[in-house]
Amino acid sequence: MTLYIDPPTWPGHGRMWSHLISDVSYEELHAFAASIGSPPKAFDGDHYDVPEFRYADAVRAGAVEVGSKEIVRLLVEAGLRRPKGRPA
Repeated sequence: MTLYIDPPTWPGHGRMWSHLISDVSYEELHAFAASIGSPPKAFDGDHYDVPEFRYADAVRAGAVEVGSKEIVRLLVEAGLRRPKGRPA
């Protein structure tokens, strides 16, 4: 089980955000996100948007810190990438 998170560098709604992904399955991703307190509405097609204040929680829980380009590469290689506008 490996989850990955990029730095909170994405602005939105008055705060900075990270992206949390799994390279195995969405089920793994949903379970991990729930364990750190991320609500289901934070799921955005193939990742969770994680607010800056929850970043350290994700890392403490085992998420591996990677860059934003690595997030995309990992999703594509795992076959889990869902570009915006594409159905699940």
